[in-house]
Amino acid sequence: MHLRRILRPTARTTETPRPRPRRGRVAVPLLAAAALLASACSSGSTTSATTTTAADGAAEAALAALPHRTPSALTSYYTQRLTWRSCGVPGFQCATMKAPLDYDKPGAGDVRLAVARKKATGKGKPIGSLLVNPGGPGGSAIAYLQQYAGIGYPSQVRSRYDMVAMDPRGVARSEPVECLSARQMDAYTQTDVTPDDRKETNALVKEYRKFAEGCGAHDSRLLRHVSTVEAARDMDILRAVLGDRKLNYVGASYGTFLGATYAGLFPARVGRVVLDGAMDPSLSARRMNLDQTAGFETAFQAFARDCVRHSDCPLGHRGTTPAQVGDNLKAFFRKLDAHPVPTGDAGGRKLGEALATTGVIAAMYDQEAWPQLRAALASAMKNKDGAGLLALSDSYYERDAAGHYTNLMYANAAVNCLDLPAAFATPDQVEKALPTFEKASPVFGEGLAWASLNCAYWPVKPTGEPHRIQAGGSAPIVVVGTTRDPATPYRWAQSLAGQLSSGRLLTYVGDGHTAYTRGSACIDSAINTYLLRGTPPAAGKRCT
Repeated sequence: MHLRRILRPTARTTETPRPRPRRGRVAVPLLAAAALLASACSSGSTTSATTTTAADGAAEAALAALPHRTPSALTSYYTQRLTWRSCGVPGFQCATMKAPLDYDKPGAGDVRLAVARKKATGKGKPIGSLLVNPGGPGGSAIAYLQQYAGIGYPSQVRSRYDMVAMDPRGVARSEPVECLSARQMDAYTQTDVTPDDRKETNALVKEYRKFAEGCGAHDSRLLRHVSTVEAARDMDILRAVLGDRKLNYVGASYGTFLGATYAGLFPARVGRVVLDGAMDPSLSARRMNLDQTAGFETAFQAFARDCVRHSDCPLGHRGTTPAQVGDNLKAFFRKLDAHPVPTGDAGGRKLGEALATTGVIAAMYDQEAWPQLRAALASAMKNKDGAGLLALSDSYYERDAAGHYTNLMYANAAVNCLDLPAAFATPDQVEKALPTFEKASPVFGEGLAWASLNCAYWPVKPTGEPHRIQAGGSAPIVVVGTTRDPATPYRWAQSLAGQLSSGRLLTYVGDGHTAYTRGSACIDSAINTYLLRGTPPAAGKRCT
């Protein structure tokens, strides 16, 4: 279980049926491959902030806005013209945009960023461009646009906006970070992250080092410049070359951190911005990891209560408590640790504890995946057939049937490890923190603590620190929080909305990760009204 950070939403219902993603039914990138959680930022002295953050505390310093006037050294980037061409997907166009690799040294080379759009479908004049980002970090915004947002967002929104996406630097089509071969990645995903002794701890550290060294060997120069601050500055260039005076944006999960960072750097250029499934940039990696560990425990308890109501639940029956369900699942994991079960995989992979745990966590993002999880667990526990849980795990890692991985996990680690100092520096630090993590989640705490270690071996030093984002003087920014969100706990949305000088919190009372276009007419109506008319939801608005 090597967790990435944060994630792409799935839609519960949409006007247009959503095409099945390549990765299967659970279309959600999960936590952090290294630092299981939210990053903060910074690249360059103009955006840095001195903080007094403890290892598990929250920052007090705020992200400083950049000067309103565009530096002359960046003029050529801001005035470039995009050449649009067919993407091979009907209705969509693609282009390539240049940005400086290093904003502190614009003449030192460029990074080429992939952009896609679908023109507004309405007959009237468009409001402008609506940039979307599904999170990750490392999730392909272009794939999200083409597979969902460009065809599945509400028709009234798509009719008034040019729907636009850009893969951030280091991601997918934008000079992707690469680290391991497919065979090496298979080994990495199967590494035991609940070590029982020093030998297993050393094996885990060896895999983390190999992963980090592989990333560094590919392109160490790029690896130093994939921070969230740099990606946010790229977004401002895109805004300008698209001809928009202000940025209109919908970001989910990690995409909320990216959008909030943009607002902090360019508050006067904020248009209509929605941050759904919000992250709290003021928290350290360790504190975020712990919060998210508790969030997954909350989601698992909801799953456990639901599971025992069904006759096919392999973890208990009516009357079985969530704690007992958790104990039964942990006992199953221990059996897999000692005796993996067959999966029918062409490459011979068996279902061990690591892959099984990842498969379970993958289903925690959306309650619509719970029936699939029940079936997969029953098959593995009763019939010793691990194919179902392996499929869930593969969807999490974005591994296709041919054994190929996207670069999601690589880009995720690259951004996370640059954005924040590592949650833990040594295995001893993890061991000391285990009781706290296991208290937060008896089921997942141990694995999530160890999954937070691999940034300790990253080949590039972090450039960011935790910080608050105020975005003083910006237009209203809508922050959406789900009360039982497993990946981005509701209090993060409360915190971010409170930090932003113009933040407006919109609450979804329910389960799952993110809320927009996931089945709540109340949420969708409030956000659609904001995007189309510029009117934010009433203060304190709550939806079910």
